[in-house]
Amino acid sequence: MITDERFTAYINSLENGNPSYLDELEAYSKKTQVPIIRKETQSLIRTLLVMNKPKRILEVGTAIGFSALFMMEFMPKDGHITTIEKYEKRIPLARENFKRFDTDERITLIEGDAADVLKQLEGPFDFIFMDAAKGQYIHFLPEVLRLLETGGVLLSDNVLQDGDVIQSRFAVTRRDRTIHKRMRDYLYTLKKHEQLETAILTLGDGVALSVKK
Repeated sequence: MITDERFTAYINSLENGNPSYLDELEAYSKKTQVPIIRKETQSLIRTLLVMNKPKRILEVGTAIGFSALFMMEFMPKDGHITTIEKYEKRIPLARENFKRFDTDERITLIEGDAADVLKQLEGPFDFIFMDAAKGQYIHFLPEVLRLLETGGVLLSDNVLQDGDVIQSRFAVTRRDRTIHKRMRDYLYTLKKHEQLETAILTLGDGVALSVKK
């Protein structure tokens, strides 16, 4: 937890809530320990979508489809989401959820490793949500920037790793040192990249909000 739990609980208590089917999926994710976007991140995404009205959204990391369905609720009615997932056990469930709840077929799920899929996609996208393997963010970034239109938004989730990212590499377990270094490299690159203006927010497990200049 990056921020005080009492503040987080209070802020979350002010939310208007989601459609019942999203509440159902959220309860399922908690029961089965499938990570989905936190309430605070949901609020930020909702605000960004209402504000910017993106019509072409790219999501890197589908999981069970919660975040794509969540974004579908708040994007323009003529918008479309392309989402990428490689974990074979979650793909059938995501497809089933899209079949049940995406009745207008506004979501396209592409199976495969994002490192390969991104190279095959054609942009531009005006909103890209990065929520896949955290150690791969830095490797995905060149293709993500190619696909992101000027003025478009890149939102990267879970970038502070429950606070571990600020620790010395020797303070994290040996098995986590590679992802620790890669995330620090990713955040440094976002802040220093000449094409991006980025704010790193201590919201949820940390998000990086970038705009392509």
